[in-house]
Amino acid sequence: MRLNLQSDYALRLLMQLAVNTDSLLTIAEIAECYGISRNHLMKVANALGREGFIVTVRGRSGGLRLAHDASSIIIGSVVRKTEGDFALVECLQEGKNNCLITPVCRLKGVLGEATEAFMAVLDKYTIADLVADNSALRNLLNLEAA
Repeated sequence: MRLNLQSDYALRLLMQLAVNTDSLLTIAEIAECYGISRNHLMKVANALGREGFIVTVRGRSGGLRLAHDASSIIIGSVVRKTEGDFALVECLQEGKNNCLITPVCRLKGVLGEATEAFMAVLDKYTIADLVADNSALRNLLNLEAA
C-alpha cells in the first residue's frame, strides 16, 4: 500500500502549519522548506481548504494556517479526503470489477480487512501527535525562527 503524493504533501503541510501556529505561512515558504513543487502544493492547499483543514488568507500578508487545533485533525480523516480510493486490486473497485473469480475469491475480504486495519491505526493519531514533543522536527520546520 502506498499513499498518493497529495496525501503525502497534505500531511507534511499540516505538520508544518502545526509547528508554526503563531504566523501565516506561504505556499512558497513551505514548498521551499520541503523542496517540493509549489504548483502541486497549491493544489493540495486548495483541497485542504475546501475540506476545512486549513484556512487560506489571500493578499499581500496572506498565507495558510490550521483551521482547527492540531489535536483535532485526525490523520485518517486527512488520508480519506486526499486519497482517491483504497482499491488495492480490481475486485475492490466499485463498478470496475470484471474479475472472473470474484464470487468465490477470499482475497477481497482479506485485502478489505487489511485496509480497515491500516485506516484504524491512522484514526488513532492526530497532527498534534506528529509534532508534539518533537524538538528535532520543530527545529527543521520552524519557519518563524528563520
